[in-house]
Amino acid sequence: MLATDLSIPVLDAQAEGFETRLDTLLTRSVVRDPEFETRVRSIIDEVRRDGDAALLRYTRQFDEVGATSVAQLELQPARIAAAVASIGSAEREALSMAQRRIHEYHGRQLETSWEYADEHGNVLGQQIRPLQRVGLYVPGGKASYPSSVLMTAIPARVAGVTELIMVVPAPRGELNDLVLAAAQYAGVDRIFTVGGAQAIAALAYGTKTMPAVDKIVGPGNAYVAAAKRMVFGQVGIDMIAGPSEVVVVCDHSADPDWVAMDLFAQAEHDEQAQAIMISDNAGLVDAVSEAMRRLLPGLPRREIIRHALNRHGAIIRVRDRQQAVAIVNRIAPEHLELAVEDPQELLPGIENAGAIFVGAYSAESLGDYVAGPNHVLPTSGTARFSSPLGVYDFQKRSSVIRCSPQGAASLAGAAAVLARSEQLHAHALSAEYRTSPDPK
Repeated sequence: MLATDLSIPVLDAQAEGFETRLDTLLTRSVVRDPEFETRVRSIIDEVRRDGDAALLRYTRQFDEVGATSVAQLELQPARIAAAVASIGSAEREALSMAQRRIHEYHGRQLETSWEYADEHGNVLGQQIRPLQRVGLYVPGGKASYPSSVLMTAIPARVAGVTELIMVVPAPRGELNDLVLAAAQYAGVDRIFTVGGAQAIAALAYGTKTMPAVDKIVGPGNAYVAAAKRMVFGQVGIDMIAGPSEVVVVCDHSADPDWVAMDLFAQAEHDEQAQAIMISDNAGLVDAVSEAMRRLLPGLPRREIIRHALNRHGAIIRVRDRQQAVAIVNRIAPEHLELAVEDPQELLPGIENAGAIFVGAYSAESLGDYVAGPNHVLPTSGTARFSSPLGVYDFQKRSSVIRCSPQGAASLAGAAAVLARSEQLHAHALSAEYRTSPDPK
């Protein structure tokens, strides 16, 4: 099939059976393979049991790297400095710009401890502290995701995390210098060239050489996603990310070529990516369809785009903008573009979206790299209850309760009543002891 053979489904929101078709489009469940999960569990268990020796075995097996110690898999400062020196001035300027903007945006998310006193002299508050050590997983080899390094490391640094440990596989010794340079710009402390489920296990449980972390963040393949799910509870994780998504809401004011390219930009991630257009303008639907057929042959990743759009994409015709907003909230997309006249009017109605790009000039691709907000976003409808990665993900909160004698007495009676209603008599007495003039 040629790249121009696009057969992206067109759905009419007024048609009978639309809700069923939309549900089918959005149902992209991951089928659990028991054998696959057993393999991942086995890797985790071996690393937990054998530590460095297991890491070396799996690095030889999967990455064909014959190190004799895990210490040899840690990159030294000279190697990272060489990577920074090797990239061009344009790349250095882009990294610097992205680093500055991401840091500035996330700096506004920083939370601080607070407290207040009630009328009885009790002081109540919240103490906020950063996590001590965070692990960053970065895809490796020929893949180049410097933006993911910046988006995960910088919020952690802003939060005050003490140490950042990055893991990146280096199959056959291949490393991407731009990724290493991004790590330097973002303030990563240590980099180990290990990957896969074995790297996740080492970060979760620690080995003789690799320290255990408090939280693991960053994208990865199916092994990495499964391993993160399995070690959750031993450590924190950011999220289990699904395929990338975009919804573009557009009207007569939108440029068909811009809309087509924005849909392509999401679809080119991989064949599971989802790109959906929603419009109340029949003429624009036809114009965007024509633009896609015209523009697609010129793109290097056209076959991936074609497959993603044909299998998981859609164009949805709606009655009006209000219906478009309702469907957006039903989808809860990772990325949402509002390429309409007066997009600000639609913004208050958006309940569920990971990131909202307001106006035709706010391309989602700008948010991926340099706008400033984080590009690690909830997928697969989880924007209904989840948020983008941020500084708050690298901070922990402790409640603070400091009771005065008068304040304890003011609370003890009610506390004792509730405790006895739950048959917890020691709780009740513990509270009531604070009202005694001569506590034992």
